[in-house]
Amino acid sequence: MKQCKDAKNIGCHRNRALLFLILVAALMGAAFLCVIYGSTKIPFHKVVQGIFHPDLSDIQQIAIYELRFPRMIGCMLVGAAFATSGAIMQGVTGNDLADSGLLGINAGASFALAICLAFFSSLNFSIAVLFSFLGASMSAILVYGLMSLKHKKMDPVRLVLAGCAVNLFLSSLCQAIALLCHVGLNLTFWTAGGVAGIRAEQLVYATPVILIGLFLAMLLSGKISVLSLGEDVARGLGLEIEKTRILCMFVVLLLAGSAVALAGPIAFVGLLVPHIFRRLVGTDYRFLLPASMLGGALLMLIADVLSRLINAPKETPIGFVFAMVGVPFFIGTIRRKEQELEK
Repeated sequence: MKQCKDAKNIGCHRNRALLFLILVAALMGAAFLCVIYGSTKIPFHKVVQGIFHPDLSDIQQIAIYELRFPRMIGCMLVGAAFATSGAIMQGVTGNDLADSGLLGINAGASFALAICLAFFSSLNFSIAVLFSFLGASMSAILVYGLMSLKHKKMDPVRLVLAGCAVNLFLSSLCQAIALLCHVGLNLTFWTAGGVAGIRAEQLVYATPVILIGLFLAMLLSGKISVLSLGEDVARGLGLEIEKTRILCMFVVLLLAGSAVALAGPIAFVGLLVPHIFRRLVGTDYRFLLPASMLGGALLMLIADVLSRLINAPKETPIGFVFAMVGVPFFIGTIRRKEQELEK
């Protein structure tokens, strides 16, 4: 029996290793496609030259070096951040339909950007990204503050309720500012989701934050696995539940706050990716989180390429691309859960 179990474990590790190799290879291929395709057609040999030996006197190679490279890197960071934060939220709350939006992060970032567009329109995009991250932080703190009223424990149900309340409140304020100050059109472009505006200047600020968040997520992966088993089991195994949840919320803020500030509140990435890879690698977060990181980056790159090709030479908002896939997936997941409960 023991030999069978050992053989089974070896097979699982081999399958996971193969999956990770496939993900890395696919990610490299998608990154190359992301550099090749754009609103302007650039000859293939110039793309290759721009990658390995850029000539900054050539306008087309400048576009590759200053526009497409930062966009490709931004796609990978944003996808990894959204997918990882969604996986963490699902583990912490015990809700397979959870993502970073439960903390009001999307609404907080949108509210801060609306203020920037309405009252500080002369600020450059890098400062607007910083404001968006501060708005996301403010909303997360507000959610935690609401949960702390008369309660010392971070209950998942109250987390969802507090997040929904903050989301509705900040979204209403955001819409009011957009209507009163006539910035609705500019705000809509950002809330639709997109990575076309990502430049090296924004990556300088966002990249360290996202990488730190991903590193902390991996450090917490074992504890999240225990927490996802339920409070009773986690407490029986000696896990400090409240401390772990607070640390997880902090990591989600770092990841999702930076991602929303860079690319807007792109829906379904944090919901889709963990669901897909939970079926492939299991519920152990030591494997699920790195798989979600790679899968989120890959899915974001593919969606970005599709957003350029669907209505070329114009770009389709990347949020629309995810919505076309995410909405049917979301409905299917709900129906499957209903059938499981009926049984």
